[in-house]
Amino acid sequence: MKFQPSAPARGHGALSVIATLLAGAAPTAAHASFLPPELMDKAATYLAWFILIAVPIAGIVLFWLVHILPEKIAHKRHHPQKDAIQTLCLLSLVFGGLLWPIAWLWAYTKPVSYRLAYGTDKADEYFEHMAEKARAGELPPAEMRYILDELDAIATRGAMSLELQHARTTIETAIAAATPAPLPPPAPPAAAAQGAA
Repeated sequence: MKFQPSAPARGHGALSVIATLLAGAAPTAAHASFLPPELMDKAATYLAWFILIAVPIAGIVLFWLVHILPEKIAHKRHHPQKDAIQTLCLLSLVFGGLLWPIAWLWAYTKPVSYRLAYGTDKADEYFEHMAEKARAGELPPAEMRYILDELDAIATRGAMSLELQHARTTIETAIAAATPAPLPPPAPPAAAAQGAA
């Protein structure tokens, strides 16, 4: 069997010759980048090494930073159980993050049972910090009285440490210094004193 071109293909011979000439005039090597191939290979090698080294380190750092967030939140909120929350965060690092949601929730909860037992829901460092602010004159008298009431509640439960006793005396001194001294009774007018004599 001989191949016979169809009738329409015979009439387009000139067009196929022109297309072949145009294809021959086009460049033979096409690049998808503005860089030469050697430089592109070198850039790909450096990028691969960067990804192999920097991405795991960044992932570990990010994992660690996320896992210490509950500890930072507990410290900021003066949570009295922040040491236990810190321990739970460290255990969460060991167990691949399984305990992290518990530490997160614990950092945001109000320690109601701690308040029932000790009379406050703040850590001792909170009262020491407030005593320093009271000594510096940065607390209004109403807030100092509120803190003093909380310290009195702690003292009635018998859970007053030496640091809290020192903070209490500091706040009492600051309240006494902030309260103006009573004015002496007014002196009798001079004219009334002379008229009586």
